[in-house]
Amino acid sequence: MKENNINVPALFGENVFNDDVMKESLPKAVYKKLRRTIDEGTDLDPSIADIVAEAMKNWAISHGATHYSHWFQPLTDVTAEKHDSFISVPDEKRHVIMEFSGKELIRGEPDASSFPSGGLRSTFEARGYTTWDCTSPAFLRYDAQGPTLYIPTAFCSYTGEALDKKTPLLRSLQAINTQSLRILRLFGNTTSHRVYVSVGPEQEYFLIDKKQYLKRKDLIYTGRTLFGANPAKGQEMDDHYFGAIRPRVGAFMKEVNERLWKLGVPAKTQHNEVAPSQHELAQIYEEANLAQDHNQLVMETMKRVAEDQGLMCLLAEKPFAGINGSGKHNNWSLCSDDGINLIDPGKTPHENMQFLLVLGCILKAVDRHADLLRQSAAVPGNDWRLGAAEAPPAVISVFLGEQLEDVIDQLCSTGEATGSKQGRIMKTGVNTLADFTTDATDRNRTSPFAFTGNKFEFRMVGSSASISGPNVVLNTIVAEAFREAADVLEKADDFQLALHDMIKKLFLDHRRIIFNGNGYSEEWLKEAERRGLPNYKAGIESVQALTTDKAIQLFESFGVYSKVELMSRAEIEYEIYAKTVNIEATAMLNIAGKEIIPAVVKYTTRLADSINSVRMACPEADISAQLELLKETSGHLSEMRKALHVLRDETAAASGVTDAKERAFAYLRKVVPAMQALRTPADKLEMMCDKDLWPFPSYGDMLFEV
Repeated sequence: MKENNINVPALFGENVFNDDVMKESLPKAVYKKLRRTIDEGTDLDPSIADIVAEAMKNWAISHGATHYSHWFQPLTDVTAEKHDSFISVPDEKRHVIMEFSGKELIRGEPDASSFPSGGLRSTFEARGYTTWDCTSPAFLRYDAQGPTLYIPTAFCSYTGEALDKKTPLLRSLQAINTQSLRILRLFGNTTSHRVYVSVGPEQEYFLIDKKQYLKRKDLIYTGRTLFGANPAKGQEMDDHYFGAIRPRVGAFMKEVNERLWKLGVPAKTQHNEVAPSQHELAQIYEEANLAQDHNQLVMETMKRVAEDQGLMCLLAEKPFAGINGSGKHNNWSLCSDDGINLIDPGKTPHENMQFLLVLGCILKAVDRHADLLRQSAAVPGNDWRLGAAEAPPAVISVFLGEQLEDVIDQLCSTGEATGSKQGRIMKTGVNTLADFTTDATDRNRTSPFAFTGNKFEFRMVGSSASISGPNVVLNTIVAEAFREAADVLEKADDFQLALHDMIKKLFLDHRRIIFNGNGYSEEWLKEAERRGLPNYKAGIESVQALTTDKAIQLFESFGVYSKVELMSRAEIEYEIYAKTVNIEATAMLNIAGKEIIPAVVKYTTRLADSINSVRMACPEADISAQLELLKETSGHLSEMRKALHVLRDETAAASGVTDAKERAFAYLRKVVPAMQALRTPADKLEMMCDKDLWPFPSYGDMLFEV
């Protein structure tokens, strides 16, 4: 086997205009000003833009780049880019020079007319602006045309409203930084100057063979299978989870890692997931804005590498019915610039009053704004995943574990917490295996918002989604709780007494959001209803949370979203849902009408011909089995034909509804059930029809090919 020695430290970040490159290529004074903006959030000094742009251009050209691109994240969960060359206007002798100005670095002007705006802009009002985000470093990406300089940017309309995922995230990071520092100052901390949100996304995905993919119109059009009978073997043996990585998948992972490392993306963990052909890649924790940009690069890189290797990477939440879907766990914590993790309980959490206050505020935030958290995970494909005994339920709850629940019980019952449960020594009973200390509490994979030691893991996020939305909500709702706590405690005559009373009240008022049991159980859903916790089974039902007076006051008070920005995002969510289901329904009609039904007709004709041939050859032969098969097949075919007509009518009716919200709910309540009614007989027919007649690959063909 050919040796492949990779020097990861040398490789890491080689395609990034990172701190080392900036320090080397920028004058010291310029470097310090730029670094201050990045590290402390001070205003960007426009006087340094030309110098930074020139250094960035020279670095890119030295690597062979001829073009640059303002890379941004419109309200589509994917990224967008427009490429411009460095070529300047030729002089009188038709000579060209390579230039890149500070103005071009700071501001770009893409056409904003065809991006979702939710009514903020009319189609004929095309102007929009991208603006450089210096806190996320520029990088080079290689494709068929060679390297291109990518510059992370925010995107706004001509009238100033945010039209992207990045701008609200940056606003929310400012908000939680300000309020977190207020909490730290209450406890005498004068050394922390900035609190940042640390995020570590875990990306799940499927890999299938590209040749199989190209035979499935449903995958091509929608990203998920709309028809498909379960294979003989699925995930029931639990043999794929953490199993040995197959060679073809290993080659894919290797190439993905190398490309990501060159882009400075800290790709860390890779393994097989629960379902056949399902896998996971996790990033090391980093600041939320960078983690968001890097997760977009992870998804894009996986798609590119897969195609290069004759594979297809599926990021849909539920590409295959009947087996586990894919999520994206968003691990969230708060850290200061001097090394403090505000969500670390320490060894004796019952004595850690700062942690208990932070924890109480987080519980308050999640309890008060559970509807917003649910909405932040409301991509259409997630409806098929949440609550399916493979992912958290649609009800928001918080898992804290035995240790913290015990501390809260003590505080709420007696007013004092006198001890904390500790981990124990694990003895395996094998002399050659070392004893070790267990964690103080177990994990709970059924919880949508779980405490996991020194962070919270928000498990509801869909695999295809941007992590920006969930983090915007988390940052803002926690900032609000911090602000309300600081407003009271800063004025308290007796700080310790006021702190003690506040912590106890926070836990008493918001204990209902804590649940450490099995989130998959029917009993929990009944208990959650008794507690008054919201349960939006379909994500589109939660979109109304964006436009409540409560949400508007919350987001406007921190400058994260204006009222019109919230209204526009609700409108976009309704539009996206309706368009998604419409595409799926239309694809089902085409596949059923043009592929499945003709194949089944051929099969029934083959059966009928067989029956007639046997009758002619041997009139006394028992052909009851063939007759029953023909009758059963024809019955399912008739059922499918009727369901097709119903789906066509319901889709036409839903598409004619003019109001965006009403149209979305028409698709949810009428079209989605009609789609399932069409799929049911089709999947039965797949198990009866001759394989050589069935028009596309089966689940078994796809899931066990790679």
